[in-house]
Amino acid sequence: MRLRIVRSVLAVLAVAGLAACTPSPGGNPPSTSAPGSSTSSPPSSSPTGLLPDETASPSGKPTPSFSPTVPSSSGRGEAELSIIVRPSPTAAPESYTLVCTGGVPAAESHHPTAAAACAALKKDPALLVRTPRPSDQVCDQRYGGPQTAIVTGAVDGVGVESAYKLTDGCEISAWAAVADILGSSGAGA
Repeated sequence: MRLRIVRSVLAVLAVAGLAACTPSPGGNPPSTSAPGSSTSSPPSSSPTGLLPDETASPSGKPTPSFSPTVPSSSGRGEAELSIIVRPSPTAAPESYTLVCTGGVPAAESHHPTAAAACAALKKDPALLVRTPRPSDQVCDQRYGGPQTAIVTGAVDGVGVESAYKLTDGCEISAWAAVADILGSSGAGA
């Protein structure tokens, strides 16, 4: 249990560190701060019911704050992930474990598309890393369903904690990009 907590904390810190190092979409360099100071803190649990990658807008509606990343070079194919897919807010969650070694599922994997998921992670180890969505990005307003998913763990030694939903065109595309890893295509994907 303690190891899971430590892994979760490390995953949050790694994702926050990667987000801070990612260049901004317009080519402008990211702002820097004085050594030892912090401009953001890792997301905390929220009693508002928002997913880890959402913020509340002034109207009270959740506003997604992440979009998929640009593919990177291939990796080692080492992964240890916990995937929780919730079909609806009231449904029991589906829980999967994905363990990959060299891009191949290990015996301890309990995942419906383990071979495809491990191959996808070996091809693009940054597939689960989500970057902030530009504030001027337009997403079509189609609704893909109430499904949500949370992925935590590590890929090639880098912590991962990403959330997915099907609330608009951008989020549906993000879900579709990692559907093999989520083990679920979602209704709208």
